[in-house]
Parts: sequence; C-alpha cells; structure tokens
Amino acid sequence: MKTVVVGLSGGVDSSVAALLLKKQGYRVIGLFMKNWEDDDSEEYCTSRQDLIDAVSVADRIGIEMEAVNFSKEYKERVFSRFLEEYGAGRTPNPDVLCNSEIKFKAFLDHAISLGADHIATGHYAQVREMDGEYQLLKAEDGTKDQSYFLYRLNQAQLSKTIFPLGNMLKRDVRKIAESAGLPNFAKKDSTGICFIGERKFREFLNRYLPREPGEMTTPEGKTVGNHIGLMYYTIGQRQGLEIGGEGEAWYVAGKDMEKNRLIVVQGHEHPLLYRSSLECTDLSWTSGRPPHRNWVYAAKTRYRQADAPCCIVRLDEACKIDFAEPQWAVTPGQSVVVYESRVCLGGGIIV
Repeated sequence: MKTVVVGLSGGVDSSVAALLLKKQGYRVIGLFMKNWEDDDSEEYCTSRQDLIDAVSVADRIGIEMEAVNFSKEYKERVFSRFLEEYGAGRTPNPDVLCNSEIKFKAFLDHAISLGADHIATGHYAQVREMDGEYQLLKAEDGTKDQSYFLYRLNQAQLSKTIFPLGNMLKRDVRKIAESAGLPNFAKKDSTGICFIGERKFREFLNRYLPREPGEMTTPEGKTVGNHIGLMYYTIGQRQGLEIGGEGEAWYVAGKDMEKNRLIVVQGHEHPLLYRSSLECTDLSWTSGRPPHRNWVYAAKTRYRQADAPCCIVRLDEACKIDFAEPQWAVTPGQSVVVYESRVCLGGGIIV
C-alpha cells in the first residue's frame, strides 16, 4: 500500500482530497502546517480553528494526523522576500512563493521523512506524465484553476504530487464533503494573504516598513494629491487614492521611486495603464527547459485574468513577452505565467 501525506488545512478542499485518496486505497496521513506565529491571536489568525477542523476531519475519515511548524522556514523564505519586494515598490505574490518554498519543498521533505510515496493538496490543478516528463495542467473547473500559483514547481516536485480535485467541480467537492459528514463541508474558502488574515493590510505593513509620504502627480508632473508611501499602492489601483475633483476615476499608473512620486491617471482606459510587452526575471520552467521563442503561447499577468495570446521574443537570463493585445495594469512583482493550451509551462516575476 502506498503512503500519501495530504496537506490538511482545515478547509473543505484538502479534506475531500484526503477522503478521495483514502477511498482509492492509499494509506493517508494528514499534515497540518503552521506557517505563521507572530501575533497569532484569534482576532486575526484562524490557525487554531483550522487545526481543530483538520483534526475533526482526520477523525471522521479515519486517518493519521500530524501538525508541523514551518514558521521559521516561512519567515526566512517567503515573508522576508515579501517585505523586500514591497520595500522596492513592487507587488509580490506570497502564495506563489509559499507553494514553491513551503508546501512543495519543506512539506515535501517532511513527508518523505515520514515514508511518503507522494504528497497531495486540495489545489485545483492536474499533473500528467508524458514520455517520462511531468506536466502541470489546468484544472477542469476553469473558475477554480490554481495552476497560476503553482508554476514554479519543478520535475522532482511534480513527480511526487497528486491533485485529487483537478478533474472536479467545486460544487461537487462540497457535495462529497456533506454526504460524507465532514464537519467543515460548508466552511467558507479562505481569501487574502495567509499571514495577514482579516486585519487591514496597511496597518500590518506599517509595522514592518516605515511610511514615506509623498506627492501624487499626473504623468505631466501636476500634483493632485498625496500618498502615504509607495509600497501601499499597486498598478491599476483605484480605491483609497482620495483625489477630489470632477471627471473620471483616478488610477495608479506607475511609481517614481527616485522622487517618491505616485503617478496617477484618469480613466480606466488611459493608455498608460496598458502594456503591449513585459520583461520578467527569476524564471522557472516546469520541464526544466525554456519554451521555444517566437511560438504563439498564452499568458496571464494576474490570477483572475483570461489567457492572453503572446509570443516570447527574447529568452536568456530574462524573458521578454509581446502580447497580441495590450494588457491592463501589468504589475512589477507579480508573476506572468505562460501556457500552451492547458499545459502550464512556467513563467517569471514581472520587472
């Protein structure tokens, strides 16, 4: 009997993943990961309740359960990078780093030490082996597909990973949980950045990075307001600018780090909010090989976005991607993820 260690978060997705694997005949061990300890109070952090839910599910399914603390690894590998990126005026995606550094590295190493043949999570994605190579595929449920957050997984990680929910619809997952009597079948999905929880983002960030107020200006240099610190804003942001006057809404179009100015424009369709090309670095390709240049692929520059036809026109230490249609609010620090049909090829960090 093969052993699979499932990352049990206390949510419905990972719970059903564990249930399905048990039914398929695996020896299943549930592993709850605690990744954050600073100010771990019930007011903001749900980890205590999540652990209770995970233990309840393990008991209901009839599987072994263990909790492990990866807070030190998380702080060193994910949170420090998060602060570094925000301090440089970029908008990082900690979920991408958490997957590659914690859930599929620290967690995988720990699972193997427990004698696991595979690990599994409740992510909506799929793995397929083709001619000895492992491919990361989009989930069947296009509204829940999470391959965007998993693009940094390599061959060694993919070869050990099972995604039991990859060919399922979310509504069916909840039905399975309810019919199996899982206590968390109706639990809301978690949203936002895990270590921030329900607290206000600006208040949280201000504890780690000092505010540096400055001017909001138009591209022509006209001052129209003041910002509280460039790190608190992201490209395409509309809320919280507090610029008075008439006309269309204001949006963040850029950051002048040297002069500490936030560049803002009026109107969702302003030309400065669109980019026909981008450059990315810190590249990661699931096959271990870069894709072909000058082929037509598709790419996303943010999670909730339709695939956009594109072409890779330069590929060395960095990568230059041209889009068939200009893309709105391309944001430095975010990930651009490249696809060939349903196959996720990998990507990089937008600069």
